[in-house]
Amino acid sequence: MISIDPASSVPPYEQVRSQLARRITDRDLAVGTRLPTVRALAADLGLAVNTVARAYRELEEAGLIETRGRAGTVVSAAGQRGRERVLRAAHAYAATAREHGLTTEEALGIVRAALTDTPHP
Repeated sequence: MISIDPASSVPPYEQVRSQLARRITDRDLAVGTRLPTVRALAADLGLAVNTVARAYRELEEAGLIETRGRAGTVVSAAGQRGRERVLRAAHAYAATAREHGLTTEEALGIVRAALTDTPHP
């Protein structure tokens, strides 16, 4: 499910968070899928409980997962709705870029700059 690269400069909590987020947004994990408990995942990955708890907390803040008490932590429908909103926004952006005569590379350059918070040339 998830693998940790101990040699990576990326902190372990971020490796857990990003891999789960990717699986959720790619729909590898369906809405309602129950995730392992924090303790179980920490044990499986050889990480501290607080490390996995931080990853889960950030995923919950992003609306990708939700904790349902005794029912555990599950993939949230809000995460899928967010993906659908982004897809609609992407289509609208593509239409606007075409209307203004931007090339594909120019349009993608603007998106890349926006994603990395760098000014577009």
